[in-house]
Amino acid sequence: MIRVTHLMAVVALAALGACGAPPPPAEPQLGPDGLPLPTLYRIGAGDQNRIEIRMLDSVNALRAESGAPQLRYNAALNAAAATHSRDMAVQNRPWHFGSDGSSPVDRVRRVGYAGELKGEAISETYETELQTLAAWMEEPATRGVILSPEARDMGFAWFQEDNGKIWWTLITGGPESATSAGPVLSSSGTLVRTAY
Repeated sequence: MIRVTHLMAVVALAALGACGAPPPPAEPQLGPDGLPLPTLYRIGAGDQNRIEIRMLDSVNALRAESGAPQLRYNAALNAAAATHSRDMAVQNRPWHFGSDGSSPVDRVRRVGYAGELKGEAISETYETELQTLAAWMEEPATRGVILSPEARDMGFAWFQEDNGKIWWTLITGGPESATSAGPVLSSSGTLVRTAY
C-alpha cells in the first residue's frame, strides 16, 4: 500500500511538473541588419475608446508631474489629428504639412477649433501609443508639446496601414493669446508650440 501511494505521488509530481513547465522562450525574428524585427501592434475596430482613454490618462499623469493643468479631448482637434494621420500615410512621410500644403494651424482652423494651436507631435512607427508617447517624451520639442502649460485641449488620432505601420498625431490647443507670434518649428521640423 505504501509503495502504491509513493508511486502515485511520483506520477502526480511528474505530471504536474510537465504541465507547469513554461515553454521555452521564442527566438526573436531578426531583420537583415541583425536587429529584432518589430512586433506587429494591430489596432482593432473596438480599440479606439481604450486607446484614447489610455493616452489621455497617460498625458495627464505626465502633466500632473510637471504641474501643468489637465487636458481634455476636443472633437475638432481629434478630427484634425485623424485627417493628418491619414494624410501622412498617403504622402508616406511623417511631417507637419498636408499634401495640399496646409500647416497645423490651417488644419485646426478648418475643423472649427475655437482656440489656438499650441503644438503637434507626429510619429511613423509600429509601436503602441504608450511606446510612442515615451519616445515623444524623450525629445525636448515633442515633450514641450505634451507638457505645454498653455494647453487645455488635446486631439489624438492615428491611421494604421494594412502592413501594420501606424501614423500617430497628437495636437494640443488652448485659449488664444494676445501676444501670439505664430507656430514655432524646431530644427528637426517638429511643431513645438505657438510662440508668445
